[in-house]
Amino acid sequence: MSRYKSYLTIEDLHKVVGEEITLRGWVFNTTGKGKLQFILLRDGTGVVQCVVFKGNVNEETFEAGKSLTQESSVIITGKVKAEERAPGGFEIDVTGLQAVQIAKDYPITPKEHGDAFLIEHRHLWLRSSRQNAIMRVRAAVIKAIRDFFDGNGFKLMDSPLLTPNACEGTSTLFETEYFDLGKAYLSQSGQLYAEASALALGKVYTFGPTFRAERSKTRKHLTEFWMVEPEMAYFDLDDDMDLAEDLVEYIVQFCLKTCTKELAILERDTTFLEKIKRPFYRISYSEAVDYLHKNNIPLKKKVDGQEVDILPFPWGEDFGTVQEEAIMEQFDKPCIIHRYPTEAKAFYMKRDPENSKVVLAMDMIGPEKAGELIGGSQREDDYDALMKRIKENDLPVEAFQWYLDLRKYGSVPHSGFGLGVERTVKWITGASHIREVIPFPRMIYRIVP
Repeated sequence: MSRYKSYLTIEDLHKVVGEEITLRGWVFNTTGKGKLQFILLRDGTGVVQCVVFKGNVNEETFEAGKSLTQESSVIITGKVKAEERAPGGFEIDVTGLQAVQIAKDYPITPKEHGDAFLIEHRHLWLRSSRQNAIMRVRAAVIKAIRDFFDGNGFKLMDSPLLTPNACEGTSTLFETEYFDLGKAYLSQSGQLYAEASALALGKVYTFGPTFRAERSKTRKHLTEFWMVEPEMAYFDLDDDMDLAEDLVEYIVQFCLKTCTKELAILERDTTFLEKIKRPFYRISYSEAVDYLHKNNIPLKKKVDGQEVDILPFPWGEDFGTVQEEAIMEQFDKPCIIHRYPTEAKAFYMKRDPENSKVVLAMDMIGPEKAGELIGGSQREDDYDALMKRIKENDLPVEAFQWYLDLRKYGSVPHSGFGLGVERTVKWITGASHIREVIPFPRMIYRIVP
């Protein structure tokens, strides 16, 4: 509980039962009849029922309570008492009330509203119980990520958001003019710069927004999203996969421990989440393709404008949602698929020395149709091999010269991965759409509010 009395919150009420306190918040709902008024007050940490009895307050205070509307801001003073029947298990016997501002015609009423209406009013929709709970889980996920890395010897190293080159191809970049220096791009990933940081500090992570100009309308894609990207010197692919499992286990178990109330509000069945403990499942890309063949899962592809099913699934194609969900039907916790085809993955991934047709890459796919949570790899640490891949991908050598320098001066095996915050929050909360798990979603058809 804060030492500042003015910052007492609803989640602290269990510590002050029997005391007279002051709460500051907003009206969630009101009911009343005769000499009694019931005000549901929210303050961002919870909801509490405040009871205004005409015999306990003066006429002015009682009338002020009657004037309150949904989302009016208010300061309420009263005595805290335990009440099992009340929301949250506590109740406030009101002795004083001050309306700060009376809201008029609040647009999001208790009736049903369509998704289009709610997203248009996202700045207000965040106040609802469900959205509040999701945002609190999101905060817990971010805290867990930072605690995990900070507690395991990693240093936070910020990567720039404006970059002179692409990380994973140029087709999904937001481009802008950068003064007199030509074009710059909003970063798709902090990885390349994290590699430089790792060769300076050993174990680092970068954490921030990333941008993808994909014209995707799925429930799992955003134009702007947050990603944490650890990078580790002297880590090989096995080390990378071990770390990814440790991180996801820590995040999920932290949320189960600290977000009990929020997950209950969301009516989240936590049975699957309780199983998220190492070891996870691991299969190679080739083993995954064999599974698709045995179960007649096709590649869906557009041919002459028509979507067709291609059977058997061709080795060498990357997996989409259909394939990932089919593969995950056999697993009750995340599965890491590793050693993807060389041509299906990014230029910086190291080829498997035992099979040049595949790279030392891995994706972690979550259960419950969570999709890809993590993508990572061992990086190519050989100068000549990396130069060849840059040229094969028609990337500008000059723009990557600094990146190549890392292979000239003290190059070592190193690995890393990226975890998408929003996909992780979507999975843990059970949200139906990714737009619900970021405060203000940016999608191909939305840039407001």
